[in-house]
Amino acid sequence: MAISAETTTSYSSGTAQKTDVRAMSIATMLFFMWGFLTCLNDILIPHLKGIFDLNYAQAMLVQFCFFSSYFIFALPSGKLVEWRGYKGTMVIGLLVMAVGAFLFLPASASASFGLFLSALVILAAGITTLQVAANPYVAHLGPPETSAARLNLSQAFNSFGTFVAPFFGSAFILVEAPMAQEKLKTLSASALQAYRAQQASSVRLPYLGIGLTLVLLAISFAVVKMPTMDFTRDIRPGELNEGTDDSIWKHPVLLAGALAIFVYVGAEVSIGSFLVNYFGLPDIAGFTEKTAAKYVALYWGGAMVGRFIGSALLTKFRTSVVLGTAAVMSCLLVTTSILTHGHTAMWTILAVGLFNSVMFPSIFTVGLTGLGPLTSKGSSLMVAAIVGGALIPLAEGHLADAIGVQHAFMIPAVCYIYIALFGYIGGRRAEHEAGVTV
Repeated sequence: MAISAETTTSYSSGTAQKTDVRAMSIATMLFFMWGFLTCLNDILIPHLKGIFDLNYAQAMLVQFCFFSSYFIFALPSGKLVEWRGYKGTMVIGLLVMAVGAFLFLPASASASFGLFLSALVILAAGITTLQVAANPYVAHLGPPETSAARLNLSQAFNSFGTFVAPFFGSAFILVEAPMAQEKLKTLSASALQAYRAQQASSVRLPYLGIGLTLVLLAISFAVVKMPTMDFTRDIRPGELNEGTDDSIWKHPVLLAGALAIFVYVGAEVSIGSFLVNYFGLPDIAGFTEKTAAKYVALYWGGAMVGRFIGSALLTKFRTSVVLGTAAVMSCLLVTTSILTHGHTAMWTILAVGLFNSVMFPSIFTVGLTGLGPLTSKGSSLMVAAIVGGALIPLAEGHLADAIGVQHAFMIPAVCYIYIALFGYIGGRRAEHEAGVTV
């Protein structure tokens, strides 16, 4: 990553010639936690859909509220990094996440869909804060030419969290099959509310445990001594940009990368959010929710395996080639699932996870290329673009209500076309500017 001359003294030490393994290990725990919690939404969606008798568009409000937090809180989180530094920001993020997790307790007790959505907003606000600090932190823990590989490695553990979450949700949240909608309509108002409270109670113990774990992580992280090199010491990055007239809006690759993050997260979340219902369709697999939830783990497990593979590939091939090729393959797989039925449609949509694996970290590192002291603000913009996970699934929900879940997957297919273009064009431009020869 190119570093401006005026910031070499205080900033270049962040791009060390050797990766700090200890700091990477600390950051990787955080990547696991937010992957785990994000993927639990894929289990919450069908669970809440059944409890509150929601259509697809209404059920997608779970993702809308969750991922809208990225847009709302990303830029303030960047300011928080400048005020409290990377370590302080990550501790605050963990504590905010814990508050969101604890709010699931009153939400389940009152069987309130609105309170569930509020808890998700707060939980996502903490995850946003964590991501704004952790992504550039990892990107700068070693040589710039291998920053994409480091992020892929950390994201692999993020994907391990997403792989574990569906099994956890299937075991502890989807404990009882929902009552048939026809029977729900025959219940009195009081009986319906009691049923909803009983079904919603299954989230209470899991999220209590999650909240306590987050608090313990925050305490542990707060007392850990950070590495001594300049970037990873708890610096305030905003101080490095004083006296310059540069702006993130003057970097077209960053702006194109933010749009790529928008459509990538939208596509990935849209697919994951509909898998349980998709696999329940008679002409796809006819699975129950509990069985389908376990297959969702294969989608996220593919991303986990792909990130370990991608971490190695990105040390040997240009990021632009790896990213563009992965996006083309994802588009072809989604299109195949749309046009087929049965196990072909099921396994091709699951295979998309494998190729999704390298996209987020690759887009992120390409977008941040050459920003130097603007890295914190660029990271905030990229994280804000995760709002695609709010808007695109909502659009797909409306389309699914109109034409069915299977054909609504045309929206992710179009998203992958843009990502391929960004990879081949924007990625090569960034590599040229950075002088990367890998």
